[in-house]
Amino acid sequence: MHPSAKLDPYAPVRAFVRGLDEVIGHQDATPTMVLAVKARLSALLKQRPALPDQVRMVRSEGYARHLLYGDPQGRYEVVVMAWGPGQHTPVHDHSGIWCVEGVFEGVVDVTRYDLEEMIGEGVARMRRTEVIHAGRGECGALIPPVEYHRISNPYDRPAYTLHVYGGRMRTCRVFRESGEDTYEIVVKDLAFTSSQAAL
Repeated sequence: MHPSAKLDPYAPVRAFVRGLDEVIGHQDATPTMVLAVKARLSALLKQRPALPDQVRMVRSEGYARHLLYGDPQGRYEVVVMAWGPGQHTPVHDHSGIWCVEGVFEGVVDVTRYDLEEMIGEGVARMRRTEVIHAGRGECGALIPPVEYHRISNPYDRPAYTLHVYGGRMRTCRVFRESGEDTYEIVVKDLAFTSSQAAL
């Protein structure tokens, strides 16, 4: 346990956020910077830190997105997603925004896709590339144009994932399967289940 966690149970998470300010700065995203964020998230998850109760709420109607911290300058946001058994996202992109994701608790499946070509307007041909079974402490990074995936919790216990986005992601493109390897594209507005920052 982090020594200061005895006084502040969220001290490790607060220290992680302060560290993001040092790493991200004001420069454009680079693979080196994103991998540095991933290394810091991996180190945080190894501590098994406490998270505020409000970001651990699971919804019955679908996965929950809880804002843990939003950078006042809009450079990044830290989001906790709470997954009930059987909940999942559709196949989606990240609107060109980099993201680092890690499993805080439980297990999720991450199915990755490649966008092979656009077929007319609003239809894409996509190829599923791999399924990653990610357990506690495992992290991954999405750096556009590698940004297409689906996250699911097909297991019988809730799961929690922590995400660092390189900006304020308010929309994404959703890819709905419409035929063999073809997907209809729609734009989805994103909202927080709890939008008051927990830290």
